[in-house]
Amino acid sequence: MNRKKCIWFIGIILLIICGAYLYNGVLYKEARNIAEEKPAFRLSSLQLLSNYKANMSVSDSSYLNKTLEISGKVTQISDSLLTLDSGISCSFAKNLAPDIHGKEITLKGRCIGFDELMEEVKLDQCILIQ
Repeated sequence: MNRKKCIWFIGIILLIICGAYLYNGVLYKEARNIAEEKPAFRLSSLQLLSNYKANMSVSDSSYLNKTLEISGKVTQISDSLLTLDSGISCSFAKNLAPDIHGKEITLKGRCIGFDELMEEVKLDQCILIQ
């Protein structure tokens, strides 16, 4: 009887340790800080868009979930969304000032893929560099 209690006790302790590991190490990782990451690629918005239109699967393997530094002309601003050269959709954490409309800018963000319906490359967690 005493041996059974010991096995149960060890089993419960192991379950608690495994649960704590999964909770802290796997489920709740810290969010990426794009501002501090070095970009994997530096390119113009037109280059990125043409790469995706030429071959989406190759572009996804190169750019998807990577930090990119993109330069281009602001063609549209709506609250926290910005469009570069009518083909790169960028989302920011805060609203943007409308005075950058029509200007050349550089930004950094995480590529989340190509929207075939809208024919846009999507970036999130964007920050303005210039």
